[in-house]
Amino acid sequence: MNIISRTILHSLRTTNRLYKNPLITAVRYHGEYESKDPKSEDEVVNVVFIKRDGERVPLRGKIGDNLLYLGHRYGVEIEGACEASLACSTCHVYVKEEYLDKLPEPKEEEEDQLDLAPFLKSNSRLGCQVILKKDLEGAEFILPQATRNYYVDGHKPTPH
Repeated sequence: MNIISRTILHSLRTTNRLYKNPLITAVRYHGEYESKDPKSEDEVVNVVFIKRDGERVPLRGKIGDNLLYLGHRYGVEIEGACEASLACSTCHVYVKEEYLDKLPEPKEEEEDQLDLAPFLKSNSRLGCQVILKKDLEGAEFILPQATRNYYVDGHKPTPH
């Protein structure tokens, strides 16, 4: 399948998702949900980002948060150049092994983008595809030493 056919097919899938469930798609792909605090303690999911320098950053997320946008909310340097559209690998993270089985298997589109990520490991995932749920309480996500930066070298991206 050529690049144009794949682009059209991806566009149709996205349109279909929007039509079937516009609220979930808007929440999941644009970060508005992650900018809101949990309504109750039952919704809270505590996770930890481990930055490139080894610093541990505990985050208070909630069920349904997208890991990429949650990281943006708390100032974690995780790029997300494609804004969670599965078109890059700049939100690449390593998931601590004991939590990897608690995530759904990656979709083919995620695997395709992960193939482009430098320093790929068996526990690699894209942060934009990690949606928090209660059994991820205490999960740790490690930022790789580098990503394929889509900006000019040295540029530190800021979330939109």
